[in-house]
Amino acid sequence: MPIKAIAFDAYGTLLDVYSVGALAEQFFPGKGAAIATTWRDKQIEYTRLRTMCDQYADFWQVTGNGLDYACALHEVDLTPDMQAALMGAYEELTAFDENLAQLTRLRKAGVPMAILSNGTHAMINSALTAAKLDGLLDHVLSVDDVGKFKTAPEAYQMGPDAFGLPAEDILFVSSNCWDVCGATWFGYHTIWLNRAGLPMERLGVEPKARARSLKDVADYALASFSG
Repeated sequence: MPIKAIAFDAYGTLLDVYSVGALAEQFFPGKGAAIATTWRDKQIEYTRLRTMCDQYADFWQVTGNGLDYACALHEVDLTPDMQAALMGAYEELTAFDENLAQLTRLRKAGVPMAILSNGTHAMINSALTAAKLDGLLDHVLSVDDVGKFKTAPEAYQMGPDAFGLPAEDILFVSSNCWDVCGATWFGYHTIWLNRAGLPMERLGVEPKARARSLKDVADYALASFSG
């Protein structure tokens, strides 16, 4: 089926959410990686719980709550200055090395592109600017506009609404397998950017394709793009 546009997840897909571990390690030697992992896990868990229970709070608050929990779990003293620095690092997450070249390649080919993210507009725009990726995407879509996190259908619907296309004409790209499963159920043409070589979730649903790098994604998209 031809692809007419691409919607990218941001966190973990274009931006390395575990890059904050380096700063956490400076503050808490020997515990940085563990804190970063717990932080991410609780961040995602809280988005799900809040959406299921209709208790929306934006991703900035959820991210801060996840950090507080991670530091409590790993028994470290998170001072206000440390919290501010770590949260600030989340606004300037490291982008994966191949991003700029591959997004530029897709842009030059005329592929309409968007980010569809749980992040707030401010968080996403700050991270894109820091990564020098701003200006390459046609739309920056935040779930803040619908008050529900992915995998809620209202969140995924922002893609078709922005592009004026049915979901099946849009390639949805995420490194988060749960996100790919939700997007596939919604009706997107999906590709799982499985950077870490993880096994498929046991949910009885499969993406249309799999990739290990953004170059693989770009190759796949351009092979079936219909402008």
